Amino acid sequence: MALIRAFQALRPPSNKAGQVAAVPYDVVNTEEARQLASDNPLSFLHISRPEIDLPAGADPYAEAVYQKAADNFDKLKRECPLIVEQTPSIYVYRLRMGEHQQTGIAACCSVDEYDAGLIRKHERTRKDKEDDRTRHMVALRAQTGPVFLTYRGRAEIQALVSDVQAANPLCDFTAPDQIQHTIWRVDEAASRFVEEFSSVPLLYIADGHHRAASSSRTRAQLKAANPGHTGSEEYNFFLCVLFPADQLQILPYNRVVKDLNGMPAEEFVAAVSKRLAVSEAASPSPSCKGEICMYVGGRWHSLRIPLGAVDPADPIKSLDVSVLQDRVLDPLLGIKDVRTDKRIDFVGGICGTATLEEMVNQGRAAVAFSMYPVTVAELMAIADADEIMPPKSTWFEPKLRDGLLSHLI
Repeated sequence: MALIRAFQALRPPSNKAGQVAAVPYDVVNTEEARQLASDNPLSFLHISRPEIDLPAGADPYAEAVYQKAADNFDKLKRECPLIVEQTPSIYVYRLRMGEHQQTGIAACCSVDEYDAGLIRKHERTRKDKEDDRTRHMVALRAQTGPVFLTYRGRAEIQALVSDVQAANPLCDFTAPDQIQHTIWRVDEAASRFVEEFSSVPLLYIADGHHRAASSSRTRAQLKAANPGHTGSEEYNFFLCVLFPADQLQILPYNRVVKDLNGMPAEEFVAAVSKRLAVSEAASPSPSCKGEICMYVGGRWHSLRIPLGAVDPADPIKSLDVSVLQDRVLDPLLGIKDVRTDKRIDFVGGICGTATLEEMVNQGRAAVAFSMYPVTVAELMAIADADEIMPPKSTWFEPKLRDGLLSHLI
């Protein structure tokens, strides 16, 4: 069963939600965050990336950074001011980007279920990133950015969602990236949402593995410091938004490599053609699974995976990103570990293939690979097999924003 729970959200007033809401902390670097928040004292980036308010070059993991986060959080509570709901609630949260829209449930999920594997993962986390968010949560005594979960949808839940959307929203704004965020508060029907989710057997992390892992570590730390621990404390639950799988949009996570490992472009293309079927590409974007588009030497090429080359029953090896790694990146370009090799970089599909062309044409990369997006079914199959997705395989868009709903722990 999936256990969800209502919570007393800390949130901005409706007329300031757009000013407070910020992109997730991990999709921008320090300088990008500083620029985004420079003329907006209410931006939640002052809390999620507090180093932007310290002198340039400050260590982003110094103790002063987490103290600054706490100070900025207290300041925003006073000056915005932020509102604490009087009673626990669940929320309906809709994201709209162009023609695409998806509607989820904002609630708290159980750390126990996460620890037991009932909330399934597909990504390996890094200790340094876990350390960072754990320290951030402990300093704030709050979870300020939700974990993005998905589940196999149920008609009964969607019927409840439709009923809630018939009322006036709590907040509704369009962010600078043109993504519309609309939130409704659920009052009387909250218990019905809890009941319906109890029939959902499994939840899956789509995005936010480090936040989830850090919530577990935070719980362990606060539990150890609480001799009266009962299991019902707020730190036993973590902030999530749960979307039905059939509404999600996964964009490709493309790759660029800085050099061709000493080969001229023509020689490299010839070497690739011995491992994959190469032809001139009609489009810079793959048309289906099993095709990768490659930009090198000022031209797009189509790389097709030969029939029978991979076992479709193997959820990892059958991924296009795995085939690219095993047949091109490792043997031809010498890239053994994409997590650590500085010669490879990753470009989210939201940027488009024109960005890939520009990087190669300007000499910032020697070759670019345009990928076909991984499906939610593939993600779930990998998580169900207790396997780990290759790094940088999925780019979920649109993304949730930090600061709209915070969970005090």
